[in-house]
Amino acid sequence: KNLHFLNLEGNTLGCNAAKHIGEALKKHPEFKKAQWKDMFTGRMKTEIPLALIDLTKGIMTASAQITVLDLGDNALGPNGMSGLVDFIKSPACFSLQELRLMNCGLGITGATMLANSLTECFRKSVEAGTPMELRVFAAGRNRLENQGAKALSAIFSEIQTLEEITIPQNGIYHQGMAALAEALKKNINMQVINFNDNTVTAKGAEVLAEAFYAIEGLREINLGDCLLKDVGDQILSDVLADCHPDL
Repeated sequence: KNLHFLNLEGNTLGCNAAKHIGEALKKHPEFKKAQWKDMFTGRMKTEIPLALIDLTKGIMTASAQITVLDLGDNALGPNGMSGLVDFIKSPACFSLQELRLMNCGLGITGATMLANSLTECFRKSVEAGTPMELRVFAAGRNRLENQGAKALSAIFSEIQTLEEITIPQNGIYHQGMAALAEALKKNINMQVINFNDNTVTAKGAEVLAEAFYAIEGLREINLGDCLLKDVGDQILSDVLADCHPDL
């Protein structure tokens, strides 16, 4: 009777099953956490958006306020994201604190769709007097590239409550890092930054160093495999030596 957490990880969920689960979720306004990683194994890309629509419709109908949405390791792509946009825009996500989309194949198009949906959700949540306070964003291995990073950075600059951003292996170069750095400056409670396996280089290190000055509570920074070289390393070591006692 009190369903707060539903874990569907490691399944192969078809449209019929999703429809039944969505119907059941309509009875649970207290629902909070959706652990839905790797739940579409072997499913066709045409099935995924339909299943997501039915699942999330149940949450919206119940007027539930979710805090965690984890859809990692599902082959969503832009097609799958089309089944999520209405949900992410809805009041059900005003309360969202953790959004995890690791290894979902979003690409630039999917990332832009996500950014637009989050922007709409944030705008509506502010108007309702309950601003979204997103704290964790994880979207590694999604081919975001510079354009996707820029699209997401724009909404991160508005939300300003992030504490963790994890986006390794996304083909982001220094141009995308510049946009992310501007967003980081406005999220001063940031604690964990993972940009592993992106092409940051010394140019990216310069803009990130400026952002790090504004975030003194950093606990973890992962810039492994980022092609920083000696110059980039020196730039970052200079700023890290000046502050960040919790690092």
